[in-house]
Amino acid sequence: MIGVYHPGDSPLHRMPAGAKLVLLLVSMAAATVFVRSPLQVLIAAAIVAGLFAVARIPWRVVVLQLRPLVWMVVLIAVFQVLITSPARALVVCGVLVFSVALAALVTLTTRVTDLLDAVTHGLGPLRRFGVDPERIGLLLALAIRCVPLLAGIVQEVAEARRARGLHWSMTALVTPTLVRALRTADAMGEALAARGVDDA
Repeated sequence: MIGVYHPGDSPLHRMPAGAKLVLLLVSMAAATVFVRSPLQVLIAAAIVAGLFAVARIPWRVVVLQLRPLVWMVVLIAVFQVLITSPARALVVCGVLVFSVALAALVTLTTRVTDLLDAVTHGLGPLRRFGVDPERIGLLLALAIRCVPLLAGIVQEVAEARRARGLHWSMTALVTPTLVRALRTADAMGEALAARGVDDA
């Protein structure tokens, strides 16, 4: 669900997109480096929850942002418990959830066009080294659009799998999802080529 703007007039909504992106990167790096214990995980969770409260994002919207992470977090937690310890599993999963939650907060409080403009402007000085900021902005826009699109495909395939009584079949989930994702990617590529995006 990342990429769905939630209108509002909170301080986070009014903050410039570039500043939010910089703070997002700094916060994710800080969480990765400094969060090392379950207590620090709780403190970081309180800070993130406070930011969502400041932005006045309804809790139902927050749940929708984090729900796709559930199975991934469970698998990572089990793996970490087996090879390290429950405390380490809590830290690793906590940092992952914080990072996704903060990224979701940025996209919930920032219009996609503002994000893309900030990225394009920030990469402007790299033109002299052959970097095309507009192309990178387009790639970012496609990535943001594809997150909810892919989530929707997975949900539709999962519902079809349940309707056929194949609740625990990974093949019935992975294969149709992969086929539909590849078809969607082909269609998007053809549409971009038809608009001359691939022209030199």
